[in-house]
Amino acid sequence: MAEIILYIGITLIGLIIGSFVNVLIYRIPRNIGFVWSRSFCPSCKAQIKSYDNIPVISYLILGGKCRHCKAIISWRYPLIELLNGLGYLLLFIYYGPVVPFGVACFLTSVLIAIFFIDYDFQIIPDILTLPAVIVGLGVSLSPGGMGVVASILGLIVGGGALYLLAIFGDWLFKKESMGGGDIKMAAMLGAFVGWQKIILVFFLAAVIGLVVSLIIMLFSKTLRRTRMIPFGPFLATAAMIALLYGDKLIKFYLQDFLRQ
Repeated sequence: MAEIILYIGITLIGLIIGSFVNVLIYRIPRNIGFVWSRSFCPSCKAQIKSYDNIPVISYLILGGKCRHCKAIISWRYPLIELLNGLGYLLLFIYYGPVVPFGVACFLTSVLIAIFFIDYDFQIIPDILTLPAVIVGLGVSLSPGGMGVVASILGLIVGGGALYLLAIFGDWLFKKESMGGGDIKMAAMLGAFVGWQKIILVFFLAAVIGLVVSLIIMLFSKTLRRTRMIPFGPFLATAAMIALLYGDKLIKFYLQDFLRQ
């Protein structure tokens, strides 16, 4: 029973922080302050009362509409809260109550914010990646951390690999092939997960990107013609897989796959 209560508590914390992630996703690309100002309806700008700002539950009670102007509230708001809450729960089940769990939760929330901002606006804000690089380097020194040398090596491999890829892409296509935000994001991820897992992240992101691109080409002519999905969401998805299953995947590759 105590374990179930603990799981519920971790999920609730994730839902609450997921609500703040929604704030970041909406305000950062629009250059709106997010530290002190209250939440407001994007349509009528009315301030949202605390009882209307309960993660997931308020959305359901209000029927997905603003209490004041009755404008439709996007289903993405509760989805992002749920993603963050369930992400925290999965990480707690995997890591347990240790420092790496808290680090992984921080990175998860940053990745969710990057995923949706990059998908909507094709930008990865420095305000998310650069402070996270410092956090990644700092927590590498904490109990259970990988060590600052491994963290710096991961940062160099992550940022350096995409930087070289960007140079090659610019030369090949005669135009910018990869934004600086992707490079900084890769460096950030490397600082958190180290050089081995950042290589795994690149591989997984490429595979996920290829699968998604093939699906779009086969089933959505409109999306194929009108929208190009940026690389950030693929990196974010791959990084979450690496956080949860990276050790097992690397072990399988080194001990099982290479021996066949």
